[in-house]
Amino acid sequence: MNYRTADILPLVTLDDVRGAQKMLSGVARVTAMEGSRHLSRLVGAPVQLKCENLQRTGSFKLRGAYVRIAGLLPEERAAGVVAASAGNHAQGVALASSLLGVHATVFMPRSAPLPKISATREYGAEVRLHGQVVDETLAAAQEYAAATGAVFIHPFDHPDVIAGQGVVGLEILEQCPEVRTVVVGVGGGGLAAGVAVAVKGLRPDVRIVGVQAAGSAAYPPSLEAGRPVSIEHPVTMADGIRVGRPGAVPFGLVRDLVDEVRTVSEDALSAALLLCLERAKLVVEPAGASPVAALLSDPHAFEGPVVAVLSGGNVDPVLLQRVLRHGMAAQGRYLAVRLRLPDRPGALATLLGVLSVADANVLDVSHVRTDPRLGFTEAEVELHLETKGPAHCAEVDQALRDAGYTVID
Repeated sequence: MNYRTADILPLVTLDDVRGAQKMLSGVARVTAMEGSRHLSRLVGAPVQLKCENLQRTGSFKLRGAYVRIAGLLPEERAAGVVAASAGNHAQGVALASSLLGVHATVFMPRSAPLPKISATREYGAEVRLHGQVVDETLAAAQEYAAATGAVFIHPFDHPDVIAGQGVVGLEILEQCPEVRTVVVGVGGGGLAAGVAVAVKGLRPDVRIVGVQAAGSAAYPPSLEAGRPVSIEHPVTMADGIRVGRPGAVPFGLVRDLVDEVRTVSEDALSAALLLCLERAKLVVEPAGASPVAALLSDPHAFEGPVVAVLSGGNVDPVLLQRVLRHGMAAQGRYLAVRLRLPDRPGALATLLGVLSVADANVLDVSHVRTDPRLGFTEAEVELHLETKGPAHCAEVDQALRDAGYTVID
């Protein structure tokens, strides 16, 4: 590795990424690039999806973990490695260690989804559950490293990890040589930094856009301050990019090589995940869908051809169900209404008939007769409906009012 004299931080180079590519040959998949007609129409230019959600272990994390562990000295390998993660990094370290014959201990929070815990064990790691949040788990892993001599494998703040992730950028240029913009999710910054090193090293004219969840966006204030700064209590459904402070090593590379860092809302993340599932037939976790969320939020801001990196697909089924509901609601495909109707036999059936004619699918009905706000002959009904979009929601609302129902806003 080369070093910057100004801040004594290692500088990852294009040669480092090329070396990582050779090391990963036969280990990491060269993931597919899939075109999206729907996104291309929105953007007004070709949009390609780089499907790291189809990588081994379900995310790009295997790349960096393997390069980092493969670079250890024999005595370091003998001491084993340790990591802390709620999901993707855990699985990447587990498989990389197994492939290299190194013992891995992975600390995971007790709140980690069971499928991710099971997968990490199946890839060969010893899993220890500790704490409720990743910060507590991280502290436990670092204590374990200090006590045992195991090498701590950081998820993003190491040059070897960044070089491994940068191979994604080399593949993008090989698969889509005409690319003009690369959009990539940003958490700690390892993937964005690596991709930027690779792409800018070969094609400095290509624009690199990073994307963060608005509730967990540590890079904009850090870039403004000129140094990594922390944000308190980062909140987002996109746990893969829920990082409260940029890594020191990737920060310098992102600052120098990434052209812009955008933020996206939770509604945009939900809509993006739903679009990937419905239109591209790809299961993508919220963090992996963040570049698509950026395209949906401001489609005309990106010069094409565009490559959006789908960084991972390890989404807990329970979370997926919740996010899909949220995404459908954000697109106006759910409608919740409360209304008053006469409390007499057949009144509810008549109401449901109106909704049937309006072609609204009833998902849930709550029927209240005993609320003190109601008159003696009144009942209140709350309905959750599946609709076809905002225009259909307005049609259903108008149909109810035309039928004489009092809709409570």
